[in-house]
Amino acid sequence: MISSSTLSLSGLPQQSSPLIAGPTPEPKQTSHRPPEPDHRKLNKGSSQLIRWSRARAIRSGLKLDRPVQRPLLQNSEVIDPPVRRSGDGESSTSPNYSSDEEDGCVAEMEEAAAGAKHIYMVSDGTGWTAEHSVNAALGQFEHCLVDRGCPVLTHLFSGIEDVEQLMEIIKQAAREGAMLIYTLADENMAASARHACKRWGVPSTDILSPITEAIALHLGVSPSGLPRGAPGRKFPLTEDYFKRIDAIEFTIKQDDGALPQNLHKSDIILAGVSRTGKTPLSIYLAQKGFKVANVPIVMGVSLPKALFEVDQEKVFALTINPVVLQTIRRARSKTLGFAEEMRTNYSEMDHVRQELDFACKIFAQNPTWPVIEVTGKAIEETAVTVLRLYQDRKNRCSMPRISKRY
Repeated sequence: MISSSTLSLSGLPQQSSPLIAGPTPEPKQTSHRPPEPDHRKLNKGSSQLIRWSRARAIRSGLKLDRPVQRPLLQNSEVIDPPVRRSGDGESSTSPNYSSDEEDGCVAEMEEAAAGAKHIYMVSDGTGWTAEHSVNAALGQFEHCLVDRGCPVLTHLFSGIEDVEQLMEIIKQAAREGAMLIYTLADENMAASARHACKRWGVPSTDILSPITEAIALHLGVSPSGLPRGAPGRKFPLTEDYFKRIDAIEFTIKQDDGALPQNLHKSDIILAGVSRTGKTPLSIYLAQKGFKVANVPIVMGVSLPKALFEVDQEKVFALTINPVVLQTIRRARSKTLGFAEEMRTNYSEMDHVRQELDFACKIFAQNPTWPVIEVTGKAIEETAVTVLRLYQDRKNRCSMPRISKRY
C-alpha cells in the first residue's frame, strides 16, 4: 500500500516533528526540558514547521508534546521535536484533543505508519518532476509494497527557496530515517543538500543536476540556476502555447458526443460506454496539444454517422471490467442523489454487462479501432498507450495488430 502526502511551505501539515538549522545539532537528539515561561521569538523557518506539525497533529489526533526551546551557543536556538506519548503517565504539554479524535485516529495513524519507509521530495518549484519520478519508480516495487505489506509514505516539500528551510527538512528526514529526493535548480542549494545529507546520514538522490549538467555540456551553455516560475524567468507566449489552448477549448466543446459534425477536426476520438474515463482522458490529452473528441456508446442509441466517416485511425475504443464499472456507476449514482429504483438500469450488473457486450460488438465491426483496457490504469497510463499508438499510426511504423487489446 502506498500512501502519499503532499506538503508545501504554504502551511500544509507534515508527517513528523519540526527542527531548525543549528550549528551542530545531531538528528538523534531526544533530550527535553520543561517549557520556559517566557518564550523567545523563533526564526521564520522554525515557526512555520511548528505550525505544520500542530496542524497535522490536530488532523490526525496524535498526542504530541509541544516544542520546547533551549538556548545554544552562537546565539542560536533549537527546538526539541514533538514526541508521541507512550501512555506511561509521563506529564507533558500537548495540544488540546477531544477523546473522540484520540480514540478514532491515533490507532489508525500509528498502525499505518508502523514500519513504513519515508521518502521526502524537495523542490524549489512545484515539485512536479520529483513527485512523478518517485511515483514512476515506486511502480517497479508493487510486488513488495502490495504483496509484502511494506508501506511507503511520500512527502512533498515544494517552494523551498533558502538553505535554512532545506536544513530543517533534511534534519527531520534524518530523525525519521527517510530518503531524500530533490530537484533544486540553484547549484548552491543542491550542493548544500548533498553535504547535509552526507553529514547526517540521509540517503539522497539529486534528480535534476545530472540531467542539467549533461544538457549544458551538450549545448555548451551554462544553466540559469532559476527554478521554473521564478520571478526572473520569462515565458513567451509561443505557438505551442496557443496550440494547447485551442486544443483544450475544442475538447471541452466536443465532450460527451457534442457537435458530431466537428469530429473530422479532431486529432483523437475516444469511444466507450459511460464511466470509462473518456472525459478526463480527453482533457489530459488536450493539455498536450491534441484536439480530442469523445463519443459515448449507449445501448439502443445509434452512434453518429460522422464517427464512421472520419479517418478511422483517429478512433480509439475504451473498455473496462464490468465489476469495476458497476462499482463506479453505483458511486456516481449515489453522488448525484438518485434513488435506488432510479439507478437500477444504470448500475445493475445485468445492464452493465449488456452495455459492454453491445460496445464489444461495435468494436468488432470496426477492427481498426484499438481497444484499450482501462481497468486499474491511471489516466496517464492510458494516455501513454493512446499517444504511442497515435504516433505509430501517424509515422506508419509498428502498426498494432487488428483487434488487439492494450
